[in-house]
Amino acid sequence: MAPDQRRNDDGDPIARWTLPFDVTLGSSVRAKGIFQAVRLRLPPAARKALSLRGSELSLELSSIPDAASCVSAVAKALEGIEGRPVIPREIQDILSIKATERHRWLKDGRLPSAGTRTVKLNGRAKKVTFHVFDPAVVRDLLDRDAIVDWREEDAVTAAENRRHAAWARAAKKQSPAVASPDESPEEAARHLLKGWDEFEAMGLLR
Repeated sequence: MAPDQRRNDDGDPIARWTLPFDVTLGSSVRAKGIFQAVRLRLPPAARKALSLRGSELSLELSSIPDAASCVSAVAKALEGIEGRPVIPREIQDILSIKATERHRWLKDGRLPSAGTRTVKLNGRAKKVTFHVFDPAVVRDLLDRDAIVDWREEDAVTAAENRRHAAWARAAKKQSPAVASPDESPEEAARHLLKGWDEFEAMGLLR
């Protein structure tokens, strides 16, 4: 990714790279992650010269030795950056989802994993392993607003689970003489509820 070289408000030369939407996926969290990854590719003395504002990386050239090699290092680090795997905190920001939703949809297969990554965090003795996600898959989910459909599906499932739980509780309260071994909890519960057919027909439990 070629830089745009210009001068800042103080007249000092800078190299600037604008990260497109396909790279950040509209996420400031992902932009910051990319910034941190690129900064690690620079010599320690030059890292403070790199800054992030919005989706724009800027490298102050006057404050670093061998500025040309630093510009090349940033440009090389940004090559193919749109394919950088999406980590958990990034996908939650991109799709505006909660950690519990991420875990649930990962478990049931709606949110496919692109593999795992293991890192050792600062100040922690143990390593942490987490799933990462294909940016192309995340981009597709974002484009078709899949999260809205998934939440609607989950709401229906939750309502069904509550209804079955209510039936099961009612079935446990009936007398053994009334219950049939071949009846489901839902069928058994009907013996206890007067006017069940009318009640169900009104759709109050749907």
